[in-house]
Amino acid sequence: MRRLTTPDREHWFVAADVATELGYANTRQALVMHVAQDCQMPLGDLAQSVCGTDASHKIAGHGLKRSMKMVNLRGLIRLVNGCTKPECEPFKAWVSEVIATVQRDGSYSLEPSPVQPAPTGGSAYVMPEQIADAIVRLEERNIRADELMATLQTEHNDLLRQIGHSLQDIAHSLRHPATHRPNPTPVPELTPQQLLATWKAKNLVVTDDIHAVAACLAPALVRGEASYRLEEIAARTGLPHDRVHDCLRMLLKRGCVRQTGCTAEGAPVYVLP
Repeated sequence: MRRLTTPDREHWFVAADVATELGYANTRQALVMHVAQDCQMPLGDLAQSVCGTDASHKIAGHGLKRSMKMVNLRGLIRLVNGCTKPECEPFKAWVSEVIATVQRDGSYSLEPSPVQPAPTGGSAYVMPEQIADAIVRLEERNIRADELMATLQTEHNDLLRQIGHSLQDIAHSLRHPATHRPNPTPVPELTPQQLLATWKAKNLVVTDDIHAVAACLAPALVRGEASYRLEEIAARTGLPHDRVHDCLRMLLKRGCVRQTGCTAEGAPVYVLP
């Protein structure tokens, strides 16, 4: 649960978090029924003493509002005692035991903690391992939550800045349409050797026959289009007509070239995709 610790080391908890955890349907009604006025306080009054002049900014960073109700440890205990969830029964039984013991014996004390020398002299009590582990886990979770909140806030601010810059660019383009046109980026010319190397790198040319047919088409393709009859390619490569036909089909199938039509003489016209 989210909490706020005052300079005098008193812990205050968000009443809505406590009520939700305990299963109360209405936080305001739970406070009225179970918590005394001196055990609850608006967050705005507490934040000023803890966070100083930057209180509003800091509590907003944790998803808190100044109007939220906070309860101290006594208020927290009263909410637990008023809860009907079975999970609260062990705590209620312990509270009853404490009250009965105080009434009978005049005091109540826990078992003595192990004692060890303190670094500054004197004695120090060792915190039980279970409590130490619980505190460490709680602090780690709070640290992770703070880091996540800070990261989300940074990403949110960056996104707002990007949107603002984009809107400025759009507005500038609308005001100055002629001066805002970017210069076209020149496309580098492709050589036949580069084209064949690209096909080979993509495993598109898998045999010497296909490579021979591709090498025949490449010089014309890099200039725009290649239009050769089957017989012309066969004469240039020395391959049979049916093999040239199969190689062309493979180049078309693998997306190396595409056919856009035929010339008046009936020669297919191939271009780069």
